[in-house]
Amino acid sequence: MLTFKITPPDHCRRLESFLRNLLPMAAQAYPRKLIKSGAVRLNGGSARPDTFLTIHDTITIKESAATSALLVEFAQKLDILYEDTDIVIVNKPSGLPMHRTAEQEGDLVERGMAFMAWRGTPCKLYPVNRLDRGTSGAVIMAKSSSSAGMYGRQVKETGLDKLYLALVAGCPDKSGVITAALDGKESETRYELLSDGQECSLLAVVPISGRMHQIRRHLEMIGHPVLGDKRYGAVELPQLSGFALHSFRTALTLSENGQLTVCAPLPAELLQLCQQGGIEQESLLQSLRRIVDRS
Repeated sequence: MLTFKITPPDHCRRLESFLRNLLPMAAQAYPRKLIKSGAVRLNGGSARPDTFLTIHDTITIKESAATSALLVEFAQKLDILYEDTDIVIVNKPSGLPMHRTAEQEGDLVERGMAFMAWRGTPCKLYPVNRLDRGTSGAVIMAKSSSSAGMYGRQVKETGLDKLYLALVAGCPDKSGVITAALDGKESETRYELLSDGQECSLLAVVPISGRMHQIRRHLEMIGHPVLGDKRYGAVELPQLSGFALHSFRTALTLSENGQLTVCAPLPAELLQLCQQGGIEQESLLQSLRRIVDRS
């Protein structure tokens, strides 16, 4: 048996996503097939592809020649949260732009297409939703223009059910609703305090409207800017590639399989910044699990 212990980089990740990243060269349906056949066990019992993992969980995989051959020494280039024939959802690192910039540096779309070609499934990728360069977390990319149009209409007509995590300066109220207009338009952002530390707090934030830089601007307005966000009231932090805002949970309706919810594990640099700010890791991870359980 192959045995793996879940650590913070995989906390709140779907089981199927864990296997997809463990076996990057496997056929698209292979991780789900392993789970459904009973070859994968979670804490000694059965599990579903959409089971969310928790730190200290134990995953065992029945060892076979096929599975062993797919375990490669691999410096992961793309953290895949979900994939089917139409879309791939990835966990974007902070500081990585969505598209190529004037500096001719790497970007998420380019990285995604390079990964697809590397594993033998080349395709053009089209972003369905976008994150600011400094924001990390879940991004949906379509594998064809028709899929991009279909999911793009969903985003425009009904929006995505998204929850962000923001590490902010100071300690705001336990919860609140910010309704200050942005660019002359009605705007609403709701937040809940998850953990507070030394002069900083971690918030769960839901943008009800979809204005540009809405979360960052609204949090600055109430005197609690996102750490590292020098554009909106905070000081740049050298230990962060961008700023302390992470798209954690995303829900959407799939074209064939109904509702899907994915969670993007917190990046190591943001977890470390929380710890440096006096937010204890174990209680933080428990808070994230509660968010998952009530989704």
